[in-house]
Amino acid sequence: MTRFRFSLSWLMLPLLASLSFLAIGEPLDGAAQALHLIGYIGADYPATVAGGQVIDAGEYQEQLEFLDVLQGLIVALPAQVGRAELEQGVSNLRQAIAQRQPGEEVAGAARKLGARLAELYQVAQSPVLTPDPERGAPLYAQHCSVCHGDTGLGDGPAGIGLEPAPANLRDAARLDRLSLYDLYNTLGLGIEGTDMPAFVDQLDERQRWDLAAYIAGFTAVPAQSQTRFAMSELAGRTPAEIAATGGDVAAFRALRAHPVLEQRGPQQLIGYTRSTLERSLQAYREGDREQAYDLSVGAYLEGFELVESALDNLDAAQRKITERALMAYRQALQDGASVAQAALALEQAKVELDKSAALLAEGAMDDSLSFFASLLILLREGLEAILVLAAILAFLRNTGQQQAVRSVHIGWGLALLAGVATWAVAAYLIDISGAQRELLEGATALFASVVLLWVGVWMHDRRHAAAWQDYIKSSLVGGGGRFGFAMLAFFSVYRELFEVILFYETLWLQAGPAGHGAVLGGAAAALVLLIGLAWVILRGSRKLPLATFFGVNAVLLCVLSVVFAGHGVAALQEAGVLGTRPVAFFEFDWLGIHADAWSLSAQGLALVGIALLYGRSLLGERRRMVEQA
Repeated sequence: MTRFRFSLSWLMLPLLASLSFLAIGEPLDGAAQALHLIGYIGADYPATVAGGQVIDAGEYQEQLEFLDVLQGLIVALPAQVGRAELEQGVSNLRQAIAQRQPGEEVAGAARKLGARLAELYQVAQSPVLTPDPERGAPLYAQHCSVCHGDTGLGDGPAGIGLEPAPANLRDAARLDRLSLYDLYNTLGLGIEGTDMPAFVDQLDERQRWDLAAYIAGFTAVPAQSQTRFAMSELAGRTPAEIAATGGDVAAFRALRAHPVLEQRGPQQLIGYTRSTLERSLQAYREGDREQAYDLSVGAYLEGFELVESALDNLDAAQRKITERALMAYRQALQDGASVAQAALALEQAKVELDKSAALLAEGAMDDSLSFFASLLILLREGLEAILVLAAILAFLRNTGQQQAVRSVHIGWGLALLAGVATWAVAAYLIDISGAQRELLEGATALFASVVLLWVGVWMHDRRHAAAWQDYIKSSLVGGGGRFGFAMLAFFSVYRELFEVILFYETLWLQAGPAGHGAVLGGAAAALVLLIGLAWVILRGSRKLPLATFFGVNAVLLCVLSVVFAGHGVAALQEAGVLGTRPVAFFEFDWLGIHADAWSLSAQGLALVGIALLYGRSLLGERRRMVEQA
């Protein structure tokens, strides 16, 4: 429960003159503060009266003090048509509180007044980037749990003895009268007269929205509903307002705690990228470099990245050029370039975005393009997984290790189930953000790179029959080796399947209902080709001598390790975890080769690892030959 001490309100009132002066230069600051007060009047007043009687005199008095400060803030706003309406609204609110009218009526009047204020002074009450409660969780643990408690009950160790006590964030009745914007605003401005500080200097705009969504989750439960709300509604309205109009309150609570990306077409997505980048540059001009970088990452992940596969089907070269331009602007911010340099990089990115938008403007693809795009997606992504699986299965069969073969089948079978589950969860239960997609893809690729390198060298060490038989006796029959094979099969297939799901989701939308048959036909043709390639590889491998076969497979897996290293770093760069360093070098996506210093360095590191491990293997082999001689 919020409180204003009487003396503190008198200290604030002399500041209104200075506020009125500052409001001329920054009118939205005063409007945001006024919205902050209006929100808390609507949330706190209902608990002070019942049946026309005051039941909490101290809190009731605070509402009147809130109104004094609110009136001063409204008067200090720049003069314009409609301000008098706001002043009258404050007077009406004061009269309603003085008459001890029912709490819900006063709360409703306060919400209407706030909505009118936001409209007149153009206060943005929606986040630029979709809030992510997963990012908000560690922020809550770091900044809030010490007072509000780990579970939000207001029982944190630092809250003991505070007056007033920290708010109970699981009080559903009160949280239902606060919008997501109210929570965001409170995190930025704090609450005067309490120990609730302002975090505007510690948390940037995106972090405050993420934290607000996490806090909203304390009073939300998962809702199995098809009801959807726009982000503007989730941020600006309260559950109480939804209930008053007969809406699905449970779905509203759940969605504002876990907002999903709105379904937008290619032009809207590219428009979103442009507008978010412009806000990013504005933040950079104002000296907020962290916010500027966050916005540049979000502009890519929640905008352009979602049309990349569609653009790839039309003009892969333009997709690469646009992506590089977006990364160049992002890197300029990270490097601390001048505002002029950053603005130039942004203009170049916008030029490429316009070209991409023009390519996508034609809408649905024709049947032939849909067919070949579908075929290439599955063939390209499936070939790497098929090569890994076919290589492992071939030499296991050649050496009669049927138990290990079954382990490999279990591994890739579980990967198929995990891929389907990932698609179902992303499509129907939660929204996997762009950053989460890229982080998952990058982490999986790098893990697979390490495992492939290890298995490749392992095969090389055992390419001779005697060494292979020694290994069988020592470990494979005991299950340890089988588990390693199963893990390799799982990660090799899951990574590729994850990408296939993302690409096909976009292709399905782009092809339109008329092209769905062509998409399915292309996928079926690719599947037949992949099965044929696997059969040829497996059949041919049985005719090779054991040493030659192991050597060939070892080289193949080590090459794939280098490929995965490049893909993994590129995904982490797209997620904003790593920066970019373009260099003059050729690109070849199929081999994971990108003209970037970090990506090439990762692949170089993989090559060094291969050289060192193979060198160790060769030295060991020479030592054994000398001992035998």
